[in-house]
Amino acid sequence: MINNRNLIMSPAPHLHIGASIAGLMKTYLIALLPLIIFAVYGYGWHAVRVIALSASSAMLWELLIQKLFRRKVTIYDGTAMISGIIFAMLLPASAPWWLVITGTFIAMLIGKHIFGGNGAHPFNPVLIAWAAVSISWKSQMDLGTAMVNYDKSFPVDFPLTVLKKAGAEGLGIFNIDVQGMWSGKLSLFLGNQIGGLGTTAGFLIIIAGLFLILRGKISWRIPSFFILGVFFTALLFRIVNPETYADPVFHILTGSVLFGAVFLATDCASSPVNKTAMALFGLGCGIFTVLFRAWSIYPDAVPFAILIMNILNPLLDKIHPKIPGNNVNVIKVES
Repeated sequence: MINNRNLIMSPAPHLHIGASIAGLMKTYLIALLPLIIFAVYGYGWHAVRVIALSASSAMLWELLIQKLFRRKVTIYDGTAMISGIIFAMLLPASAPWWLVITGTFIAMLIGKHIFGGNGAHPFNPVLIAWAAVSISWKSQMDLGTAMVNYDKSFPVDFPLTVLKKAGAEGLGIFNIDVQGMWSGKLSLFLGNQIGGLGTTAGFLIIIAGLFLILRGKISWRIPSFFILGVFFTALLFRIVNPETYADPVFHILTGSVLFGAVFLATDCASSPVNKTAMALFGLGCGIFTVLFRAWSIYPDAVPFAILIMNILNPLLDKIHPKIPGNNVNVIKVES
């Protein structure tokens, strides 16, 4: 008896390299540890409260959701914990407990499990949560006032809020004038600014990004083109009106640009898998970031920019590498 079957030859990879989700999450935890330590050093028990509550509540919500929908319990793989930590890194140290657990609930249910769980979500669950709580409770999420009102030991405002209110000329309080003083930028790079718990220390985020790239957990393309998109878009605005718009380096060092480029835009399920698509994805994130900062009501808006590109990701994923020779080789096998 002869059975005709078709074997379809497709691009690599074809072999499993032995990696696991739990192993990937352990690597992410190592990369995040310096940021966690820096946040605790800067904000003390405020940071401990937010990070611990966010990580634990994310794991609890995932457990309850999986039990409710009779799915396999996967909280031991670390994905919920890492999502909770990354969400906490975007929050001010003053975030109230109810906002934290509401955000993690939204991330786990609406951002992740409503689409099928690990690897099936078209949007980064952390960004869905951030967008929901930012729109619903803007005053609690406003980095320009939340921490200052919560703890009077933080008298300096959020740099991007100052830029939004006073233009580039108002950045003198950070030792950054219209021409841009490098002493002030170095201070920002070292984390001497108000912001999300894990988004202020640029030098630590860059180290974490290099660690993840060298470990093969993320591609260099999305972070690199993200930063290039921010740089050249901000440069155009700066050329048009230097008194209103800050220079590109300031935009890169403030807000959650570096953190977003390393930990948010590179989410496996919601970002492209091909080289050209990755470059376009990162570039789009950077362009939308500056556009939102210039024209929206949100001083930072990096998460919104990445969410826009998450929407466009299915279109970008249509860009496939070509197989040498024919696009698809079909071999007929007789047995």
